[in-house]
Amino acid sequence: MKAYLRSDGRKGIRNIIVVAYLVECAHHVAREIMFPFRERGVHLIGFGGCYPNAYSFRMMKQLCTHPNVAGAVLVSLGCEGFNRNELARAIRDSGRPVTTVVIQSTGGTRKSIAEGQRWISQTLEQIATTPRVEMSIDELIVGTICGGSDATSGITANPAVGRAFDLLVERNGRAIFEETGELIGCEQIMAERAVRPELARELIACVEKAAKHYTVLGHGSFAPGNADGGLTTQEEKSMGAYSKSGSSRINGILKPGDVPPSGGLYLLDVVPDGEVRFGFANINDNAEIGELIACGSHVILFTTGRGSVVGSAISPVIKVCANPETYRRMSEDMDIDAGRILEERATLDEVGQEIFDRVIKTAEGVPTVSETLGHQEFVLTYKTFEPIGPACLAAGAAS
Repeated sequence: MKAYLRSDGRKGIRNIIVVAYLVECAHHVAREIMFPFRERGVHLIGFGGCYPNAYSFRMMKQLCTHPNVAGAVLVSLGCEGFNRNELARAIRDSGRPVTTVVIQSTGGTRKSIAEGQRWISQTLEQIATTPRVEMSIDELIVGTICGGSDATSGITANPAVGRAFDLLVERNGRAIFEETGELIGCEQIMAERAVRPELARELIACVEKAAKHYTVLGHGSFAPGNADGGLTTQEEKSMGAYSKSGSSRINGILKPGDVPPSGGLYLLDVVPDGEVRFGFANINDNAEIGELIACGSHVILFTTGRGSVVGSAISPVIKVCANPETYRRMSEDMDIDAGRILEERATLDEVGQEIFDRVIKTAEGVPTVSETLGHQEFVLTYKTFEPIGPACLAAGAAS
């Protein structure tokens, strides 16, 4: 497959410009800057908070220098706490073009929109000449998440994604699963798959931290829609979510913004460290998608039983529908009909191969359904994380 070669040596499967607002007060201006170019590979992302947060800065840095990103417009009101100069410096150091529009300095809404749009018009011509080079499967990073799960998710779409992950890992690709709040009860099973004893202990600790977090909040990762869809307990939902990981050995644990260093399977720990400070770990599915992308995911596999329409900025989302009735009702929003497994029209292995093949086609440039529909959802909130320790990502962890 052909990919876009970045100056920092990484390879992307898309060639987009991000318009990033650095406080909610700049959201409207950033959206207006992006809007005329929304079908030309310009995506809107941003952080709404006024006060600085190390996690949010790291997320924005990783997203603005993602392999799928060719350049960035930073939109600042001018008085927020976000360190716009440091972010611009990091983007520039990665070899990507970047400009900063400061609304208070530029002279208000209209002048700021015009300035940002002028820059994008010029830069789209510049990035059109980005070199294309060969990219192999072992350079791909693929993340997975489930949303709108029901009783079919754990027996069709999720294990089919697990089979696709096994195919990817067999070829030394990098696969990331997450949702530690939806793995409660699965920690011992995961620990048995760890490549090192010390990693096994960290996997258990990850899930125990998630359980404590949700206990303090008094609400687990179990929505009314899950119950309406036939799921009965948190543990049942966890087993279904866990099946997305496949059967490969687990190489390590990542935290948001950590890029897996080599081929293999990794768990992304999405629950903040320390005392509960900012409320729910992830307020919706797109918050987790953003974290998977910040870890370098070129593509996201999104499984759903009840049905979901969201996509994402930066990295394409492949929708895998678990429930055949949902697929018939919402087929225009789905890429893969995994519900065929339930109706004995396909096997897990066949759908797993189909998902794997769809990842490759997406990496080769074929748009996903959410891309064709214009979905570019994005959410970024406040969190706190400590750096991963050596037990989580030891040297020589690749299998």
